[in-house]
Amino acid sequence: MKYLYCSVTALLLALGAAPAATAQDFIYEPINPNFGGNTFNYSSLLSSATSQDTFKDPNAAQARTAEDPLTSFAASLNRQILSQLTDRFITDQFGKGTVKAGNYSVGGYQIQVTPGSNGVVIVIADPASGNQTTVTIPNLP
Repeated sequence: MKYLYCSVTALLLALGAAPAATAQDFIYEPINPNFGGNTFNYSSLLSSATSQDTFKDPNAAQARTAEDPLTSFAASLNRQILSQLTDRFITDQFGKGTVKAGNYSVGGYQIQVTPGSNGVVIVIADPASGNQTTVTIPNLP
């Protein structure tokens, strides 16, 4: 019986000394920024998804093949020449330079410049692929 009294007394002392239980409000906050979450979570979510991605693109190896430096140089040179011609055409219409009407051959492209009543019409044709682009630069009023 003495053991029972000691146990009950210890239990009452433990309950009396225990702090009062408190609770707080539960607030849901989404993690994904697409659904209203913090935008700073985007990079960590993207890196986590990328690391878990098990699907591999079968064409990815073909896309990463190194391009021939000579081909790259030729393409870069064509882009620069076309950029300079474009600059000349625009400055002709809006001031400074002069571009004469006629046919030009630049790299693999055929360029035809024709002045008209609406402005300068530039036709750029690629004979290798058969593609053709027409650009009209309007006259200033």
